[in-house]
Amino acid sequence: MILVDNTQNKFKSASEALNYGGEQATGEYIIFSHQDIDLLSKKFLEDLELILDKITNLGIAGVAGKSELTRFILSNLKQGRPPKYAGKIQIKESTEVQTIDECFFVIPKTVFEIIKFDEKVCDGWHLYAVDYCLIVKEMKFLVCVVPISLYHRSVAGSFSKDYYSTVKKIIKKHKENFDPIYTTMGNWNSYYPLSLQIIYQIIILYYTKFRQKTGRK
Repeated sequence: MILVDNTQNKFKSASEALNYGGEQATGEYIIFSHQDIDLLSKKFLEDLELILDKITNLGIAGVAGKSELTRFILSNLKQGRPPKYAGKIQIKESTEVQTIDECFFVIPKTVFEIIKFDEKVCDGWHLYAVDYCLIVKEMKFLVCVVPISLYHRSVAGSFSKDYYSTVKKIIKKHKENFDPIYTTMGNWNSYYPLSLQIIYQIIILYYTKFRQKTGRK
């Protein structure tokens, strides 16, 4: 276990911090996890490894993601209090997606030796895994959501100026190969003004929270 402590602001971004941690790892797979993740089972790592070993040409795998094939999040992850599924669609087998969520993901060591997190584009605390997914897909590696359950204490839904500035840079970087870009926090494209997309995503976010609070489906 490699703990990355940034309470003294040693790292200026998540990309920088995770590159630091990943470079120290020596195993076949590198797990990048938020601190508020519960693996739920003593066999979790063993079960996860068996799943990953079956994926040929894996670039990165996560526990929640989205693709151009569906507007819904694919995930067996539960989050919040009380725990609720993070996605509308639960899966029984590893499924290819465009991008995965940052809360918990895995990169094969051999891939990480070739590709690091982009510290220039993702110079804050958001979307570093999204950018990584698009990079590995351009290099013909697979991006997958895996059929495994865990618990994330936090509830997704945090937007900030840092988030939106990173969205803008990612759109510019990848628009020739990926447009729109599908993420668990919304879909983004280059042909609508970003300001209008931001307003739309905020409306969707608050509407979703209202439905969850009132118990509406």
